[in-house]
Amino acid sequence: MQSIIEYLKQLGTDVGLKLLFGLVVLFVGFKLAKWVVKLVSKGRAFGKLDESVKSFLLSFIKIVLYSLVIASAAIIWGIPTTSFLTIFTSAGVAVGLALQGALSNFAGGLMILIFKPFKVGDFIENGAVMGTVKDITIIYTILHTVDNKVVTIPNGTLTNSNVINYSALPSRRVDIKFSAGYHDDIEKVKKVLMSVAESHEKVLKDPAPFVRLTAQASSSLDYTFRVWCSGADYWDVYFDMMERVKKAFDENGITIPF
Repeated sequence: MQSIIEYLKQLGTDVGLKLLFGLVVLFVGFKLAKWVVKLVSKGRAFGKLDESVKSFLLSFIKIVLYSLVIASAAIIWGIPTTSFLTIFTSAGVAVGLALQGALSNFAGGLMILIFKPFKVGDFIENGAVMGTVKDITIIYTILHTVDNKVVTIPNGTLTNSNVINYSALPSRRVDIKFSAGYHDDIEKVKKVLMSVAESHEKVLKDPAPFVRLTAQASSSLDYTFRVWCSGADYWDVYFDMMERVKKAFDENGITIPF
């Protein structure tokens, strides 16, 4: 009986020490993982990477390091490697089935980083959402809209639907339809519209502005008005054109049917 008691005491001591040591490994390991991630983020080579890659890479490194720490603690606690791998695999399958969407978003994040349809800082449109890309994580992309909202879009959604990147090219074309009365001289209307386009300081000279009569509506003649500008100036030019054309029509006696 005495020997059994001594054995149980020794066993309890061993188990307690393993449990304590495993917890220490978890605590220190997580702290060390955070330090490594912070160290990587401040590295000179890391600083040269694209902002989109930085965010994704840091998230991925953190997950890998945390997984290694947990695996180390499991080994210390006496969980056989094969058993641990079996449990890990089974759990992975179960979690994978439960989180198919999350895995799809992770794959979507990889595709975004590899093929680069957009990057941090680009102004994009997806469905009914438009905004500037603020961050690309391993699961979702964060947009900042023009009306100061933060929108989170799953990466899987972005890679499986149409995305318009308004920042991909340095310039954009502003297309507006203006209408004038049937009795207004066509050449005069075109001349006034062209004058407004050429006088704007943010409108590019090349490609040249385009003004043509393109439709004969029931109560008006419709003119297609196209000018090119820097992508960053798009909305300034658009709203300026709307205002300046109205004023120019009034000054030149051109009617706007309504």
